[in-house]
Amino acid sequence: MNTKILWIDDEMDSLKSQIMFLENKGYDVETFSNGYDGLEYLKANHVDVVMLDESMPGMTGLETLSQIKEYNVNLPVVMVTKNEAENIMEDAIGAQITDYLIKPVNPNQILLTLKKIIDSKTLVSEKTTQNYQQEFRNLFLALNSNPDYKEWCDLYKKLVYWELEMQKSDSPEMLEIFSSQKEEANNEFCKFVDKNYMKWIKAGNESAPVMSHTLMQNHLFPSLEKGKSTFFVLIDNLRWDQWKTIQAKFSELFRITDEDLFCAILPTSTQYSRNSIFSGMMPVDIEKNYPIEWKNDDEEGGKNLYEEMFFDDQLRRRGLKDLKFSYTKVTNHDHGEQLVNNIQNLLHNDINIIVYNFVDMLSHARTEMEVLKELANDEVSYRSLTNSWFEHSPLFQALKKVADKNIKLVITTDHGSVQVKTASKVIGDKQTTSNIRYKHGRNLNYDGKAVLAFREPHDIGLPKPNFNSSFIFAKNDVYLCYPNNFNHFANYFRNTFQHGGVSLEEMLIPVVKMESK
Repeated sequence: MNTKILWIDDEMDSLKSQIMFLENKGYDVETFSNGYDGLEYLKANHVDVVMLDESMPGMTGLETLSQIKEYNVNLPVVMVTKNEAENIMEDAIGAQITDYLIKPVNPNQILLTLKKIIDSKTLVSEKTTQNYQQEFRNLFLALNSNPDYKEWCDLYKKLVYWELEMQKSDSPEMLEIFSSQKEEANNEFCKFVDKNYMKWIKAGNESAPVMSHTLMQNHLFPSLEKGKSTFFVLIDNLRWDQWKTIQAKFSELFRITDEDLFCAILPTSTQYSRNSIFSGMMPVDIEKNYPIEWKNDDEEGGKNLYEEMFFDDQLRRRGLKDLKFSYTKVTNHDHGEQLVNNIQNLLHNDINIIVYNFVDMLSHARTEMEVLKELANDEVSYRSLTNSWFEHSPLFQALKKVADKNIKLVITTDHGSVQVKTASKVIGDKQTTSNIRYKHGRNLNYDGKAVLAFREPHDIGLPKPNFNSSFIFAKNDVYLCYPNNFNHFANYFRNTFQHGGVSLEEMLIPVVKMESK
């Protein structure tokens, strides 16, 4: 079916060459010399695009535009007029005009506008698919060239770039190819972590990447500047692709000065990774120095109740005890509104810590609520929900209030999450933990291909909850279920977003520095 164009202009005779050109290109053009007749036709016929003059007798172009938008607000309208008055352009843009062309217009100019409006999605899809096909081999070679940690970060950024680009493609075949390449990347990354993780944890290893327990000493403390308040905002469970989805919102307010990844410790869960960030210690050292405050998975009590105290002690250890700081944790909407109302009062502090728990709650709620399973049933919708949340969140509103106050801002997270698809059986005694992406216990029986296993927790900086306790971490998209009622739980958790294990999405996570513009 040809694209239908409705062209309304009181000087149609002067546009005959343009109309013939478009008809030769396969467009179907219907013309009227006034707004009244054009609107009558529009109400009785399907139209893809309206071309509209402004200076017409009877009903002006802007008046016609207003009635078109009342009838169909999403119908593209291109104003084609001799009128270059700035107020006419502003009124047209305010009335949601799609494009504005000044007469005389040549046929190719009109053709380009129509292609942008009608064919852009198809053209972008085709170009995206073509570009990814060209990049596929480069990514394949990079994955098989034994990449080091920095190269893995670059690879993951490229994969996320193409994942976001592939949203523009409507080729199921190319999406399947990309999905397979991403899965291969995760499998290779798991091998890389298995080979190197214990070395990274050893004290004094200068070649280790920035990890949870060294995040602040590398990315917060060096960026502190006298006379500038620094806000350190930790959005729980924020992946790199989710950050890229909300990045534009931050760019409206701040100048991004550094955008990087760091490596979350194992398990990639809040209890371990976030406590490590605020204490500047691995969990085994937190347990040693804070035996009352530290709680293992199987112990009663809150697992992240002492972050403010941990951070205060880290400042003291690093000789920064004179710095004035605040700590705010947001776990519900009321807390968020309090942050909006109070954020300007925080500007006199050197450091303001804000922990914002939403993305993690979204992930867990999606597991438990059927309606959210429908809303976030894949990676694309999960990102979309995150973007929609942030745009309307109290956090965004609060940051708007201080964006012009000459501040520094660090945005980061404690871990990411992965959509799990492959159930794997684990057998253990009743002391075995119930986590989906990692478990610890005695005499664990598991599929060695599905997990990374560490028999001695201290080797990877973790407490030893019980004698003979060992840790296992699910690889890639695996999730761990007990044999009892296995099929029920396998179905219940399949395609949910979980964390605690080993994957690019969970371990390579954003840390971004910004300043007021």
